[in-house]
Amino acid sequence: MNREEKSQNIQEVAAQIEGAEAIFAIDFRGISVPQAAELRGKLRETDSSFRVVKNRLTKRAAEQVGEDRLAELLVGPTALTFVRGDTAAAAKAITSFNKEHDVLTYKGGLMGETVLDEAAFKSIARLPSREVLVGQFAGIVASPLTGIVRGLNALIQGLATQLGQIAEQGLVTGEAPAAAPAEEAPAAETSTEDQPAAEESAAEGEEAPKAEQESSDPAAPGGEAEEADGTNEEEG
Repeated sequence: MNREEKSQNIQEVAAQIEGAEAIFAIDFRGISVPQAAELRGKLRETDSSFRVVKNRLTKRAAEQVGEDRLAELLVGPTALTFVRGDTAAAAKAITSFNKEHDVLTYKGGLMGETVLDEAAFKSIARLPSREVLVGQFAGIVASPLTGIVRGLNALIQGLATQLGQIAEQGLVTGEAPAAAPAEEAPAAETSTEDQPAAEESAAEGEEAPKAEQESSDPAAPGGEAEEADGTNEEEG
């Protein structure tokens, strides 16, 4: 490999290190070419790549992008898995492949600021896929919101019921008395207008007995005339 090829190799590895969500370092001794092709195919499905690297050139690439932690893993034959997609799916692909062929040795890895030892790598491999985790997280987030929405709906429904009851009570106990004065006002006016007529009727009723009494009184002028006439007839 000449200087230009080395420089190109360093730039490619540096770009892969910088763009990876996680990096797994694997001792690939014992893997065959067909097996390596099979593993690359499985990792490609998770948006990851499997690359056998030269340790010295890879250290230089890591230095360029400021990833000094990777140098500790670059000892002996090393293949790097650069994960750009689902980290759990990539770890699961490597684990399932090695269960079948038993040719890989995990050396260590990085995920953001976290250094992944073998136990952490196996734990990640047991996680559900990213799609499943996103669905579970969405369900966790949505549950409290659903409860809030249901609670608000119940509160609004309860207020509407109470307002309806208050409105019904107002119709029964409030509106009928309010309408009564308007209905009684004409009646009061009518009784005021009819009062003189009633007084006149009462006066006429009182005058009628007085007239009857005067007509039947012997001391009335008409009575004295009749008695005088009767006396004259007897004397003659």
